[in-house]
Amino acid sequence: MIEAGKTYVVMGLLNNDSIAFAIGKAIESHGGKVIFTVQNERFKRIFFDRSKDLSADEIAALDIRYCDVTIEDELKAFFEGVGEISGLVHSIGFANPKTCLGAEFHTDAIEDIKNGFNISAVSLASIVRHAYPHMTQGGSVVALTFESRLAFPQYNWMGVNKAALEAIVRALARRHGRDLIRVNAVSAGPIATKAATSIPGFDSLASTWQKISPLPWDVYTAKTEVANAATFLLGPLAKKITGQTIYVDGGASIIGGEMTPEERAN
Repeated sequence: MIEAGKTYVVMGLLNNDSIAFAIGKAIESHGGKVIFTVQNERFKRIFFDRSKDLSADEIAALDIRYCDVTIEDELKAFFEGVGEISGLVHSIGFANPKTCLGAEFHTDAIEDIKNGFNISAVSLASIVRHAYPHMTQGGSVVALTFESRLAFPQYNWMGVNKAALEAIVRALARRHGRDLIRVNAVSAGPIATKAATSIPGFDSLASTWQKISPLPWDVYTAKTEVANAATFLLGPLAKKITGQTIYVDGGASIIGGEMTPEERAN
């Protein structure tokens, strides 16, 4: 799994319910050192410092730094300060819910579309461009995605962004094989994080998974399995896996139609 004592960067922390936090804690459980990033100090103060699940001492023990991935100078300064790293997690995504998500796909909010595309997809390439010189012994990059081969109601432009993100994963895997850096994505089923539950239609997605997933899917607890998969991809046991999208979705991605009652787990 994770190489004990090595440093891993997990970007996109929002609060302790986020997938990023679950991945970071999984890395730490295997002996890795984790550097988290939050977009800015305001986000940390609003979404993380007010956590009712973590004490002030537990929060203080975390290595949390600030980095807005859309600002080139911040990316450069952040990676100049991390030293040698063995792995990187991209858990970042955004689309304006008022213009890019919802009942209608069409929108004239072109700037919102561009902004969401930059944050959700292009940022992966921007991050890796600054990160790879600090992975001199090789390493692994893992991005978090969601089923992009299908069009889900109300997910709209975020589905487009996730498809682009997976294409960037493949392009980066090809480019960085020479550096012994692997680049993969984990496609998770719906997880009840703060960011996800703000997506219009999240409840519908969660309900859909109950109908199509061969394995039971719990939107509140499945983040543990997603974190375990990401941790595996970050470590040396996955050293010949690159350019792949690994589905941790209870098997929903391979099902045609819905599961029949007799097919469901008791």
